Amino acid sequence: MKIEIWSDVVCPFCYIGKRHLELAMEQLPELDIDITWKSFELDPQASVESAVDIYDMLAKKYGHDRKWAKQMNANVTKTAEKAGLDYDMDSVKPTNSFDAHRLLHLAKEHGKQDELEEILFSAYFTEGRYIGKKEVLQELGEKAGLEAETVRKVLNSDQYTDAVKHDIIQAKNIGVQGVPFFYINGKYGLSGAQPVETFVKVLKEVSEKG
Repeated sequence: MKIEIWSDVVCPFCYIGKRHLELAMEQLPELDIDITWKSFELDPQASVESAVDIYDMLAKKYGHDRKWAKQMNANVTKTAEKAGLDYDMDSVKPTNSFDAHRLLHLAKEHGKQDELEEILFSAYFTEGRYIGKKEVLQELGEKAGLEAETVRKVLNSDQYTDAVKHDIIQAKNIGVQGVPFFYINGKYGLSGAQPVETFVKVLKEVSEKG
């Protein structure tokens, strides 16, 4: 079974969705599942370094006040907790994720994509790292098992830019409205950080259909 997941590493529901899918897969060990992470940018215009924190950023983006943004993130943190994730939203550093997506394409070629995806999510949501900065991505790429000089060359070039853009165009072509979006066997779409039991049900159904 092939699952393509459109995701952004600065998307809190994408990390929750990843964990829910993994928990579902643990209940279905008989299934052979191949996962590919696809690029999606929630905010292509975002700066690498932001002058505002996550609360002010969200308040401005959605036209609400800071109190609303804090409550929204508190709700997300509770949802993440139930999935076994420890979000520290006070430490989150809003940034641009394009270079992180380029690095994920490098990781895919070396069979390290899932490892790097997990490392990037954790760095952003639990460790308060600036994952848009090249020096941080260099460290995280090496942590995922990628060769240091290869990571450096990619980050200091425009390599994989077209691959990232291709993923984003592909998402539009199949009607992706938001992320996470799970595309199973090139025909079945599942949107959002669905509950574990929903993933189990859908994966069983797709497996039976063949």
